[in-house]
Amino acid sequence: MDPITAAALAALASSAGGEAGRQSWQGLTALVRRPFRRGTAQGPEGDGAAVVSSGEPEAAALAADPADPLHAQALVTALGVRAALDAEFRALLDAWWRAAQPGAGGDVRNSISGGTQSAPVIQARDVSGLTFHLPPDTGR
Repeated sequence: MDPITAAALAALASSAGGEAGRQSWQGLTALVRRPFRRGTAQGPEGDGAAVVSSGEPEAAALAADPADPLHAQALVTALGVRAALDAEFRALLDAWWRAAQPGAGGDVRNSISGGTQSAPVIQARDVSGLTFHLPPDTGR
C-alpha cells in the first residue's frame, strides 16, 4: 500500500477535491466507524486490549480544522496503528486509499464529431443529478 499522507487527508477533509474529495472523506469516516477488531496485545488496562484509537477522534478533529497539520498527522498515525492491528481494516483501508488516489477512476476521453450539434453538449465524467429542460424538437 502506498503511504497515506497527511497532506492528502487534509485536502480530503477540506473537500479540496470537490465532490470526489467529499465522497472520499465520507468513505474514510465510515471506515473508521467500523468496529475495531484488533489482535490481543497486552495494554495498560490489564484486560488484554491495547489502548488504540479507532481513528474517529482524529478524523473529527481534522474535519473541524483541516488546515492543522498536527490533526492530519494524528489521523495518519491512528490509521497506521489500527491497520497494523486489524487485518480486515488494513485491507479495507488499502482499497479506500487506492480508490481515493487522483485518477483512480480512469481516463476520460470525450469526442464530438460529425456536424453541427443543435442541443447542449456536456463533456464530463461521472455526472449525475442534472436535468435539462429543452424546447421540443421542431424538426429544423
